[in-house]
Amino acid sequence: MIAENYRDVKERIQRACEKSGRNPSDVTLIAVSKTKPVEMIREAMEAGAAFFGENKVQELCEKYEVLPKDLHWHMIGHLQRNKVKYVVDKAELIHSVDSIRLAEEISREAVKKEVQANILIEVNVAEEESKFGVRTEDTEELIRKTALLPNVCIRGLMTIAPYVEDPEENRLVFRTLGKLAVDIKKKNIDNVSMDVLSMGMTGDYEVAVEEGATMVRVGTGIFGERSYAL
Repeated sequence: MIAENYRDVKERIQRACEKSGRNPSDVTLIAVSKTKPVEMIREAMEAGAAFFGENKVQELCEKYEVLPKDLHWHMIGHLQRNKVKYVVDKAELIHSVDSIRLAEEISREAVKKEVQANILIEVNVAEEESKFGVRTEDTEELIRKTALLPNVCIRGLMTIAPYVEDPEENRLVFRTLGKLAVDIKKKNIDNVSMDVLSMGMTGDYEVAVEEGATMVRVGTGIFGERSYAL
């Protein structure tokens, strides 16, 4: 079932790319494996999945230790500063940087461990009180401050769109993030590339792709409903 689901999501991404005149190879599918056991991740791997997203540091670290080292782990959940040291050398990309204090902690730990930390700035485009992320109008200031930190590279932007029944309702959210990335790219800030737009989840990833997403984060669409038994 997981293999079928994975292939189905890949096909839907391909169709969304064709519809919007994009190359499907420009979109990375991140299988969101939070709360999912290693056996299910292995099933997804057999179907071709190599990029996995985790919400919790402990879970990412545990899975990192027991699964093949050629997998690409992404930290997509809210990251507490006291947990940065555990994940900075394991996560290929941290999607959820939304404050200078968190960025500074990532920089400190990356310097200590002699690694380069690739990060995305999380933007709360819809300004939902229940979500983390910097406001759209404060994004450039955070980027300019973060870009000065050693061992940190800003690769792009991320957003979590509102939960909606009709994915079309989130099109403007995705379009706004895409426009913000273009505007920031034009400023040519040192140590900042806007190559990555991480947006779109199970309910709306096709619309996100049509609006320029380069990474979509799909959990339920691949693994089925979440299990909180872990």
